[in-house]
Amino acid sequence: MPGAAHRGVAVAAASAALCLAAAPAALADDPSAKPSPQAKLPSALYGTKDPAYDGVWRQSVALLAQDTVGVTPARKAVDWLAGQQCSSGGFAPYRADAAAKCDAKTPVDSNATAVAVQALAALGGRSAEVGKAVDWLKSKQNEDGGWGYAPGGPSDANSTSVVIGALVATGEKPEGVKSGKGKSAYDALLAFQLGCDTKGAESGAFAYQPDKKGRLAANADASAAAALAGLGKGLALEPLGKDDNEDVTALDCAETDSKDAREPDEAAGGAGAYLASALKKDGHLSALAPGADKPAPDYANTADAALALAAGGHKDAAEVPLRWLEKNSAAWAKDSPAALGSLVLAAHATGADPRDFGGKDLVQQLNATGPKPEGTQPAKGASGEQASESDEGGFNVWWIVGVGLVAGIGIGFLFSNRKKT
Repeated sequence: MPGAAHRGVAVAAASAALCLAAAPAALADDPSAKPSPQAKLPSALYGTKDPAYDGVWRQSVALLAQDTVGVTPARKAVDWLAGQQCSSGGFAPYRADAAAKCDAKTPVDSNATAVAVQALAALGGRSAEVGKAVDWLKSKQNEDGGWGYAPGGPSDANSTSVVIGALVATGEKPEGVKSGKGKSAYDALLAFQLGCDTKGAESGAFAYQPDKKGRLAANADASAAAALAGLGKGLALEPLGKDDNEDVTALDCAETDSKDAREPDEAAGGAGAYLASALKKDGHLSALAPGADKPAPDYANTADAALALAAGGHKDAAEVPLRWLEKNSAAWAKDSPAALGSLVLAAHATGADPRDFGGKDLVQQLNATGPKPEGTQPAKGASGEQASESDEGGFNVWWIVGVGLVAGIGIGFLFSNRKKT
């Protein structure tokens, strides 16, 4: 949340790092992911499915989407999100009792922390929590300048991208956030790009991570995440105007034949060209689900691609996946705060109306998945400093079970706890 090769990686312990990155996304998309019998979900939470892996991610995306379109979320919903922060500054994917203190065994991760920062920074009034979270993220930066899903894990494009979005949301310059070895967030990110030595349409794409031999494989999810990050953008974008439409252009290999010479925005342009090309045939991206024998439409990554193309000002290219989603995403997004939030963000970014998306009011549907909003005015500057309400429930979070249970990457960085969950 936001890789790219997300696409048909077999379930195996060897892909543990990838699985951890995709676990929240997979569960958010899985209709069978019902709350555990012993769990009573907090009334402040968006969605009714088990939030053990994606609670912070889906809450953050829902709140950010509401704020972006002028909806003031319920205070208790914001309090619940802020209550998932541990004393270290990192965010736990989900704890049933937000009043309970974190301990050494409480799982925290870069993706949950970074997306919570983006949401809380947008809503306002949570400077202490936001500052502490950013400090934690900086303390977990790898020597190569990037971030992995779990603290200390190898860097990946999705996690690095969503952290860049968090840095930008708080006024930090990603190029200035450097590791002990002097490597910046962008140094790490650009290392994942397939460059001019790659033949065909995959030139400019990003990989989630290199394989054991150091080879990079084009990944649509990582490419969408990196396109945002390379442009210095997070998940919430200003909408494109009617006449805003930049051409999609491939990497200029005559000028940027090496990653060291490439600027982040040039790298983002290459990722956008890869996405636009991948969308031309069907209007959507595809992925091979676990156990499937052929690829199926990947709704989440298609929404991610629309958002990424809009960030680059590519209105015509962004409208291709958006039009497909208008016609085909209703069943996928039904009652899912993460899916509805991603569609709201993508539609808003392209200049479309999220309240009339293929004849559906996405904002109304999103609001219905959580506590009743306080109003329709933007929540900017809301104090939100009250003590959080104690959430009910006793669901035991066992995040490690995600290793080996979720297939690869490819479910959309907006869900990945990188990875968008």
